[in-house]
Amino acid sequence: MAQSMKIERLNPTTRWSDATVYNGIGHFVEIAADTNADISGQVSQIFAQAEATLAQINSDHSRLLSATIYITDFTYLPTFNALWDAWLPAGCAPSRACIKAELADPNYLVEIAFVAAV
Repeated sequence: MAQSMKIERLNPTTRWSDATVYNGIGHFVEIAADTNADISGQVSQIFAQAEATLAQINSDHSRLLSATIYITDFTYLPTFNALWDAWLPAGCAPSRACIKAELADPNYLVEIAFVAAV
């Protein structure tokens, strides 16, 4: 019987891991640490945190495969899209879904689930 590939977990807790990596694919979710920030501030925090997480799993934002964006109000979408477009390297946009959602903390304006090649 073939040995299964190891699942790597970054900072696992009882409820979640900061990231999981399996078979060359990394999965992680980012939310803003400072929920007093406006949409621009929260998105900027998420992108900075995503870059740090990507570095920890030996990847970068040019290797994103997909992103699921949970946003509380679609009036934030033009601001989000402008920041998103500026953040991604040219020609590296991942597949993406954008969902209007009620998030776990009412101060969160956006949450992003990322999948990246490692």
